[in-house]
Amino acid sequence: MPGYVFQFRLVFQEFPSLLEGAWTTIHLSLLTLLGSLLLGTVGAMGRQSRFHWIRRLATGYVEVIRNTPLLVQLFFIYFGLGQVNIDVPNYLAALIGLVVNNGAYLTEIVRAGIEAIPKSQHDASVSLGMSYLQRMRHVIFPQAFRVIYPPLCNQFIGIILFSSLVSVIAVEDLALRGKMLISRTFRSFETYMVVTAMYVVMTMTISAALKLAGRRLFRQAV
Repeated sequence: MPGYVFQFRLVFQEFPSLLEGAWTTIHLSLLTLLGSLLLGTVGAMGRQSRFHWIRRLATGYVEVIRNTPLLVQLFFIYFGLGQVNIDVPNYLAALIGLVVNNGAYLTEIVRAGIEAIPKSQHDASVSLGMSYLQRMRHVIFPQAFRVIYPPLCNQFIGIILFSSLVSVIAVEDLALRGKMLISRTFRSFETYMVVTAMYVVMTMTISAALKLAGRRLFRQAV
């Protein structure tokens, strides 16, 4: 870029605004992970239900969500529902959209974790007179969590990255704060370099922390 003069000073003057956006990204992603894990657990149990209609309902949810874009889902919740007089605040719409979307993927992750537990564990818990929920809570899920932990961590990193799409419905996350900064400074190259670096730092730091937590957690569980 001959003749281009970098002016990162203008970007760093507004750095607190980017940090606020990064914090929005992090807490939105955390809430999404918790909500989608709960939804995914219910979905996984539905996929394994002895009732045919529940299995069909859970399977239909997974197939519809996994075969439609997240952006369209966000537009449907925020703009579509607004057309029928159901006004959803932008942050709540973003959270619902991300939870519903990621819940479908976590349904399959949790289901795979449950199916990885030997059938003998199920049979033993039945012989002890445990109900279905007791078996899941005390026997199956504690063992399945070890199996699903790595893909769960990967899903969380994906949530952080894909959460940038919520900027299209005016949620002031890191991506939107970057766009707002460009409108004030007209330094798009420098701004996106800084925003990119912030995403890299966030994801790598969280990934390293999750790996360390996993080693300590499962080492103590042995």
